Amino acid sequence: MQNSQKSYTVETATRALERYCAYQERCHKDVNDKLKKMGMIDDAIDQIIPHLLQHDFLNETRYAQAFARGKFRIKKWGRQRITRELKARGLNKKTIDRGLAEISDDDYRLTFDKLSRKRNQQLTETDKYKRRKKLADYLLYRGWESHLVYAKAKELVP
Repeated sequence: MQNSQKSYTVETATRALERYCAYQERCHKDVNDKLKKMGMIDDAIDQIIPHLLQHDFLNETRYAQAFARGKFRIKKWGRQRITRELKARGLNKKTIDRGLAEISDDDYRLTFDKLSRKRNQQLTETDKYKRRKKLADYLLYRGWESHLVYAKAKELVP
């Protein structure tokens, strides 16, 4: 059996990763995983990542900001879920906080209100306690803070 893995020089891998990072914001974990998948050795990885940082292809703060904006606007995730996902990607608290700062409090409250009202209308459950639980579970899964969720569930399902 022949190894079907394509081999890369440090130079070609660097150019490939520049394109990879230019296409969309990436975090260190994404880049590291990509390099490992390409079959690069640790010495080459230790050479490529600083190059990407130096030439501003890789910037974790920018990544956190883009991630937080996108997941909030498109998927309607709450701060808890965004934080959890960014931690899983190895970002530190300071960087995560900078990313979350991209979400204005007014937009956050408005989105939460719209999302919870929309979900409440979609529910077919007639028992008020089960309905409240289903609404709360949905919102908690999406990463909204529990004190907001339970207050909204009581408000929408009296």
